[in-house]
Order: sequence, then C-alpha cells, then structure tokens
Amino acid sequence: MSNYRNSTKIIADLLQATDQSGHHGIKVTSLLKKANLSHSRLGKFINNLTTAGLITKIIYENKNTFVITPSGKKYLKSYMEFSSITESFGLDL
Repeated sequence: MSNYRNSTKIIADLLQATDQSGHHGIKVTSLLKKANLSHSRLGKFINNLTTAGLITKIIYENKNTFVITPSGKKYLKSYMEFSSITESFGLDL
C-alpha cells in the first residue's frame, strides 16, 4: 500500500491547516510546513482552492495569508464524514 497522498487528501490537509489557523489565517510558510508540499505544488493547489471559493487570500501583517471560507468549512466537514465512513469499511480514499 502506498503512502502517497492523492489530491483530495492534500486539499483536505490544506483546508484543515487553514481552518485551524483561525480568523487571522495562515501564511504561506506555515501552510507549506503543515501540508508538506513544495512551493510550486502549493501554488497550484492554492489557485484551485481560491478559484473554487474554498479559501480566500487576504493581506495580514503585509503578508499573503489564507482564510477558509464557509464553503471550505462545508467541504472539509463533508470530506471528514466521508473519510470516516470509508475507514469504517476498511477502505482508503
């Protein structure tokens, strides 16, 4: 069995890290560390997540910062519920 994360898991990890950061958001460096991604790969995911309306980019303390949107919270909640169901059947997402 592979330990590689698929795109869906990476998105969930990014949303979870963003959600845990609170209303001030999370800066790129922290997001890179928490999501364990390269800067270029993170950029692609950030672009997709902002385009989909799951996170929003704001400027906080003169730095690009990302905050989860209500839609992002809904997506993350649904993902966590589905992940829990699949695990109860012994399946991996």
